Amino acid sequence: MAPLSLRDDLTVPHHSHQAEPKRQTPHPFGRLGLHRLRPAAAELVLLGDLTGRYATGSYSRLGSDGRTVAVRPDRAGAAEHGHCVTAAIACHVARAGGSIEELARLLLHPDHEGGWHARHIAVRSGQARALDYIRRVWASATAVVAGTRALDSRHHAYEVLAALRDRIETTPWRGERGRTALRVLRAHLNFAETAGGPLHHASERQTAEEAGISRTTLRVVYDTVLKPGGWLRRLRVGHGREGSTWYLDHGSAGGPRGSASLSRFWTTQYPPDLALEEWTTPETATTADIDSTVIARLMGHDAFAHRGLGSSALVIIGALHVRPAQTVSDLVSAASVSRATAYRTLRRLADHGLVQHDGETWTLAPRALDGFGYSPLDAATEPGTRPAQGWDGIAQCHGTAGVAVQRRTLHAVERATYQEVLDRRAEHRSKATVIVHDGRHVLVPAPRPDEIPSAWQSPGGSVLDPVTGRPATDWRLATDGRLILITAADQRSYDELATAHAEALREWNSAA
Repeated sequence: MAPLSLRDDLTVPHHSHQAEPKRQTPHPFGRLGLHRLRPAAAELVLLGDLTGRYATGSYSRLGSDGRTVAVRPDRAGAAEHGHCVTAAIACHVARAGGSIEELARLLLHPDHEGGWHARHIAVRSGQARALDYIRRVWASATAVVAGTRALDSRHHAYEVLAALRDRIETTPWRGERGRTALRVLRAHLNFAETAGGPLHHASERQTAEEAGISRTTLRVVYDTVLKPGGWLRRLRVGHGREGSTWYLDHGSAGGPRGSASLSRFWTTQYPPDLALEEWTTPETATTADIDSTVIARLMGHDAFAHRGLGSSALVIIGALHVRPAQTVSDLVSAASVSRATAYRTLRRLADHGLVQHDGETWTLAPRALDGFGYSPLDAATEPGTRPAQGWDGIAQCHGTAGVAVQRRTLHAVERATYQEVLDRRAEHRSKATVIVHDGRHVLVPAPRPDEIPSAWQSPGGSVLDPVTGRPATDWRLATDGRLILITAADQRSYDELATAHAEALREWNSAA
């Protein structure tokens, strides 16, 4: 790409333009492209980041304990803050259909506060270095805009999520891994609907609990199906108490296939005799028809865990809920399962009285979505049928009862252990000395001048005032015996601290 060249009018101070004859334009900076931007974007260009929205994570960072704030150097914080503002302006220009030349004009104009970072680079390192920086920012912005969509309102966001739900329900999810990917994707759709848009936050443990699977299976599905297939993008890895930032997309044209080398995502069963003309194509069709809302409602039950009814029962129940009275051939296409899997799953559901058949067609029981099968009178006509009395009873029958509770308990222990590690790191613990005495390892604690006497510690773990003997609300006791002072500033949120720092810096620069 050839270096961008600036014309003379890009570096001339603004007062020279005021001497020119007035032009009949709807906006005083119309020739610079501000009239094509949204009002919020134009305000960001002209006035800069007044509210400190783009200062998050620039001047200070939230500690791993979620309570303390570490201040960054002023120069590094200002540079990162300026880069965030520059990237936001580039995204606004790209979304409005602008060009890199228009972006350079907006950033290098002396009266535009939003471009101070690019102008600072030009003054410090030269104009060529500033243009090269603008070029890199523009490349990133165009890539981001091309891969996302602008949501004008919350209603528009729900329309996008509804279209995504329709795409999920009509996409064939073949194989056991594909059906597991459907559960994970439906869990993320639940999070996105709660967040109000495709951009949402979720941790691996939270998603695994929602989908009713293990974290190991979740990671395999992420890496082999959803990420390669274009359904999910991880924008930021979670840390501490914050989950990862995800973006839901509509997937690639190839559906959940992901990598072409993973042939297990596609069925390989063909008619045993082509002369019978049972199928002229692979068993499962290129479209599906299921109700993902029903799947999202049921997938967390122990009855659908591994070694239980499984994911195949979920998709068949979802297909029968959309369109009752389907034949096995219809379910092969609608649920994207093989004929053998359809027969095996239907028989398993029929054993619990959750489905019934009339000739060649199958339908759900009246209370099948609640886990209740036929009544004993109805079930008497079906030999071997054991009418289910709820999903817990089915889980007991398959030996999967309590799997969800065990998973949540394990995740709670992992979270507590991880948080303890973060707390120790936040407290800057020093390693104790270990010596060997008479063949035994003896722990020698490091001397600490700030350790408090035992008389100052209450049985509940709080700090007692040595004068009054009452708990001191401004102090707390760390797990290593050190005192930690809690001030009023520590009670502010991270965004409030970042905004206050940005306002103080702006006032200082104005006074200077």
